[in-house]
Amino acid sequence: MELEEVFSSKPRMKILKLLDKLGQLNVSDIARRIKMNYTITNTHLRLLESEGILKQYTYGKRFRLYSFNEASEKAKAVQNLIQVWEQNKQ
Repeated sequence: MELEEVFSSKPRMKILKLLDKLGQLNVSDIARRIKMNYTITNTHLRLLESEGILKQYTYGKRFRLYSFNEASEKAKAVQNLIQVWEQNKQ
């Protein structure tokens, strides 16, 4: 996936900003907070996970938490961009 594809999606950016702010959330909480349905939210999360930006923790058979992948340089760069952008809003 190209950089512009990650940043051109408003739902993906909402997910990334939300996880930067709150740390980790499950799919249902993310969907509710960004006001999107579960299936679409899950698709965006899986795409961000496949790029190494997010990681998933699975508890039991159905409970999945997502957070930034601290081991990924892409994730660190995205998080840094979000933090700098949010700090310098005018």
